[in-house]
Formats: sequence, C-alpha cells, structure tokens
Amino acid sequence: MAVDTIAPAELVAPKKLKRESQLALMWRRFKRHQLAVVSLWIVVFFYLVAAFAEFLAPTDPAAYSARYTYAPPQGLQFIVATEDGGWAFQPHVNGYKTEVDPKAMRRSFVIDPEEIIPVQFFAPSKPYYLAGFIPMSVKFMGVENPRDPFYVLGADRLGRDMLSRLIHGTRISLSIGLAGVTLSLFFGIVIGGFAGYYGGWFDSAVMRVVEFIRSMPTIPLWLGLAAALPKDWTALQTYFAITIILSLIGWTELARVVRGRFLSLRTEDFVTAAQLDGASDWRIVTRHMVPSFTSHIIAAATLAIPGMILAETALSFLGLGLQPPIVSWGTLLQEAQNIRTLATAPWLLAPGVCVVIVILSLNFFGDGLRDAADPHGR
Repeated sequence: MAVDTIAPAELVAPKKLKRESQLALMWRRFKRHQLAVVSLWIVVFFYLVAAFAEFLAPTDPAAYSARYTYAPPQGLQFIVATEDGGWAFQPHVNGYKTEVDPKAMRRSFVIDPEEIIPVQFFAPSKPYYLAGFIPMSVKFMGVENPRDPFYVLGADRLGRDMLSRLIHGTRISLSIGLAGVTLSLFFGIVIGGFAGYYGGWFDSAVMRVVEFIRSMPTIPLWLGLAAALPKDWTALQTYFAITIILSLIGWTELARVVRGRFLSLRTEDFVTAAQLDGASDWRIVTRHMVPSFTSHIIAAATLAIPGMILAETALSFLGLGLQPPIVSWGTLLQEAQNIRTLATAPWLLAPGVCVVIVILSLNFFGDGLRDAADPHGR
C-alpha cells in the first residue's frame, strides 16, 4: 500500500489571518443593507448641495421680480427640434406668456413652448464668495441673457427663485441638525457618562433632571423657549440660539443610554486595571470607556439628526424659530400655509418634499448603521 507523503511546500507555516478594524467590519456589514447605502448617498448629496449652495443656486435667494410673481416651474430641457426635422442638444427652458382669467380678473402665467431661453452650464455671474471666503464669478447654470426669466422650480409671491431659496435653505436646515447633534452628543456623553461612572447622589440628580425634561410636552416646550428670544436679536443670533435650545432638549435620550452603558462597564476588568494604574477619572472615561461603544454613539447621533431638522422646521413654520431674511426649509414652508396659495402655486411645497426625503434617508441610514454596529449582528 502506497504511503502518502507530504510535500515540503505543505510544511510551511499557516497564513496569518488578516485582521480588520472595527470600522472595516462595520462597513462590510453596512454594505449588505442596500436601502441604507442608497440613503447614505442621498444624505451625502444633500450635504454637498448645502456646502456649495452659492455655486449651485442660479440667483441670489433674496433677488425678486414683481413681474413674475407665482410664475410656474419652467422645467429644464435638453433637446430642441431643428428646422430640417431633426433634433439638437441645447439646454433650455421655455418662456412665459400671460393669460387673464375673465371671471377672477387675475393674471396668470403659462409656459410658452414657442419661446426658447438658452441655458448654459458654468455660466458667468456677479462676483460672490463660496462658503463665505472663496471668491468666484461662475454659477453652475444660468441663462445667457440675465433679463430672461429663469425659474426651474417656479417663483414665490415676490417673484423670488424657489430653486435658489431651496438650495440656500438646505444649508441652514442641515447645519442646524449637525450643530445641534454635536452639542447634544457632548452634553449626553459627559453628563450621562459621569452619572453612570460615579453613581450615587450625582446619578440620582442627573436622572431626575432627565426625567423632568422628558416628561414635558415637546412642542409646547420648544414654543415657549423660542418665544422667549428677544425680538431685537439679529438673524445670526437667533440661529445660534435655536441650535442651543434644540441641543439642551435633545441630550437627555443619549445621556440615559450612555449612563446605562457606563453602569455596566465600570465593573469591567479593563476599567479596574486603569484605576489601579493611577489613571484619572477623565482619562478612564474618555480613553477607555467611551471608545468601547463608539459605534453605538455614531448610530445614535445619525438617528438624532432628523429630530433636530424637524424641530427647526416646525418652529420656523410656526413663526417662532428662524425668521426672514434667513432662508430655511421651515421659513420657506411659511409660504405654503395659505390654501388658496397652494391651489395656485403647489410648487411652494418643494421644501416639504425635501424634508420628507432627508428625514427618511437619515432614518434608513441610521438603522443600517445601527445594525452594522451591533457586534452580534450577522
């Protein structure tokens, strides 16, 4: 009987297993959640729009034209018919023609398919500053003749371009969400972390404050705090005040989660070892305990941003949050409060559509991130 022999090449040491970081493992699991991946790209798109608002907006959001009040959306088109019966690539919008309702004696605009207004990308414009400090004189798109009407998403009651106002409002609404969540994370981690780490009377006092804040009705609390802001404050001061107000309310949920995690972690061996090694309480909390559940904090922050955006939108819609001349999704939706206006200008609801898309995308993204951060998930 022949005896199997082992080749020398098979006697080599086994290959070392490739070690992946926690973020790499999270990303691998996250990619399996297709809806969360699509939502991630939608969120990235909106934040890119917010970052390059001045470049993407065709006009100044405050520029108005009384001649084109409530002008309907023109719609961007790319193909035009030629004289020989063919077609050619030419970005353009159609012009307007005016009609008068004989019963209501009201003027209205309708799209004139015979009038073609050429549109050019990377069109020259008046000098402006991108993000407040980068000088530029080019817009993403614009008409060749500045006097021609250009309302891709229509105009409001003052003849202001809705697309430009919507783009600039994206920056305000989304930045409030990020700024508010950042402050909420800081308060929640610090207060909840030390409450769980020390326990005792400090833990009891913090939890009573958390329970008191969470027991109060959210909307009346927002309205009361926002109404307390001085009326003579500038728009910038109001912006920061609303952000701080939302943060002071939004930290309680994360503080409860962090406090529960710290109660279970403070008896772990690595915490005891750090204490015996002489590490300070601040170092133990920030360098040992918080990083042990960073993935959960990231997921919680992602799921908290929609609440901040909705809070700002609701306050501004009710007239107690941001006010003109600041442009946000909430202030834009103030134009849509009138039923008669909506009947004649339904495009004023475009900010509401953006709110729904962003909120759903952030929630789906947060769900996928939370599943990916779960160490026991598949």
